[in-house]
Amino acid sequence: MYKIFIPLLIIAAFTFTSCEKYLDLKPIDKLTPEQAFANENNLQLYVNSFYAQMLPDGPSIYQGDVMSDITVPNAVPNYIGGRLSSQDATGWSWGDLRNINYFLENYNNPAIPLKARNHYAGIARFFRAYFYYQKVKQFGDVPWYGHTLNVDDKDMYKGRDSRSVVMDSVLADIDFASDNIYSTKDNSSTRITKWVALALKSRICLFEGTYRKYHPEAALTSSADKWLQEAANASDLLIKSGQYKLHNTGNPNTDYRALFISENPVSNEVLLAAVYNNALKKWHNAAWWFNSATLGARLGLDKKFINTYLNSDGSRFTDVPGYSTMEFQNEVKNRDKRLQQTIRMGSYKRTDGSPAPPDFTVTYSGYQIQKFSMDDKYFDTRTESYNSIPIIRYAEVLLNYAEAKAELGTLTAADWNLTVGALRNRAGITGTAMPVSPDLYLQSQFFTGISNAALLEIRRERGIELVSEGIRYDDLRRWKAGKLLEKVYEGIYVPGKDQLLDLNEDGKPDVSFVDKVPAIRVSGVTYFVLDNNSSKLSQGNKGNLIWLSNTPKSYEEKHYLYPIPANEILLNPALIQNKGW
Repeated sequence: MYKIFIPLLIIAAFTFTSCEKYLDLKPIDKLTPEQAFANENNLQLYVNSFYAQMLPDGPSIYQGDVMSDITVPNAVPNYIGGRLSSQDATGWSWGDLRNINYFLENYNNPAIPLKARNHYAGIARFFRAYFYYQKVKQFGDVPWYGHTLNVDDKDMYKGRDSRSVVMDSVLADIDFASDNIYSTKDNSSTRITKWVALALKSRICLFEGTYRKYHPEAALTSSADKWLQEAANASDLLIKSGQYKLHNTGNPNTDYRALFISENPVSNEVLLAAVYNNALKKWHNAAWWFNSATLGARLGLDKKFINTYLNSDGSRFTDVPGYSTMEFQNEVKNRDKRLQQTIRMGSYKRTDGSPAPPDFTVTYSGYQIQKFSMDDKYFDTRTESYNSIPIIRYAEVLLNYAEAKAELGTLTAADWNLTVGALRNRAGITGTAMPVSPDLYLQSQFFTGISNAALLEIRRERGIELVSEGIRYDDLRRWKAGKLLEKVYEGIYVPGKDQLLDLNEDGKPDVSFVDKVPAIRVSGVTYFVLDNNSSKLSQGNKGNLIWLSNTPKSYEEKHYLYPIPANEILLNPALIQNKGW
């Protein structure tokens, strides 16, 4: 439903300006646009409202990979479990767009310097581009509205505009934003700048270019390269600006995770973040969500994905003889340092010095995510985490650049070293040269249609670098790789039932996989009961831990686009439901 309301934001903004200046004006409910947009301060106050309304918060980032091929949650998501229909669909909401369009119709006061007007219009158009990018990802074709609607507007109940029309308008908006928003770097990582606009452009254009390339049913393949080139160009401008760099202090054991557990955003790499603050009691629940047996999705990583982490010398783990039957404490050694900063493993300890192996009261795979969790146990049972959560990082821009260039066939060794090579160097990998032969494991387990060695590696790198940052599902959608979501959830290799396993090699057993809990328990051991239904071992009495293989998962062609809510089609018969729904 199109919700019509009077834009009260201008009234809220207006009340923050000097009272004395407006004592002789009419009451606030009689404000005209000329009064409400009378000066630069009012423009700023208005666009400030977009941030809280439209940018993702921390939980929507770190919980965003629940529906993914590389994670293991406590339950199959409804969307791929066949438990969602158009009757349950949501997301067809347009209130944010009306606020943006109202601003763009009224901001252009000649009394305000042109540069300032264009700056704030650029921020508004940034948010309109972001708004429509989210809508197109979700629904495909959607109505384009470049103006506010009144109740008698002839476009109120119009049909959907083509993807081409909408995305061309998105491109025009993000181009205007990146050309006109002020370029001063924001070290708080909370403001939209020229550089944030370029980063978003690189994300949008990479999505659209690859979507058009790998979705021939959209009938837009011929324009894919245009979008890929736009992604490469935007990334290149940001890279060459020198405003940002990878956070690399020379300590590969901690540099990566520092990006996700710092109270203040690591502003040399983080362009935009959801910022939290302990003193102000602005908190989130990441540590509780990832470490609770009841609160969150008990999210862990999947064994097939863990296999993609390279060895520390740059060689492939999956080329090591017997890799598939290595026990946890052995398989995690001498690997890409991001692994030990993403999951609990090895010598990881909490702040009180206590060892913290994977906790099987929480994880179903054994690969328990710690990337966003603060190390003090205090936060495990409270919504009081205050580490800031990155929304856009420079690392993603590097990967966008590398992928766009690889898709265009123009990736050079210098491009590789600047992007993937640099990321691997930060992760303590010594062999960072661009590969010459494709990884057969990546081809067989993930991307069967890809033979380009560099492109396969870039996809590997995106998974590892951006894991649990809410990006993976979008990647699967644009690559047309949704079938990966149907794979069985797989965990650590278990050498046998009823064995006491010491996962962190501290001399104390941590877990035992059993058909039933023994009468006499060993202190400190979690007994994981295999019911041979929802949980079992792949080879009966041994093998990989298999989770929820009894719950069907399906990702059909229709799933690449979400259903339009059924009640919206009843209200507006001009809307045509997405195919299959």
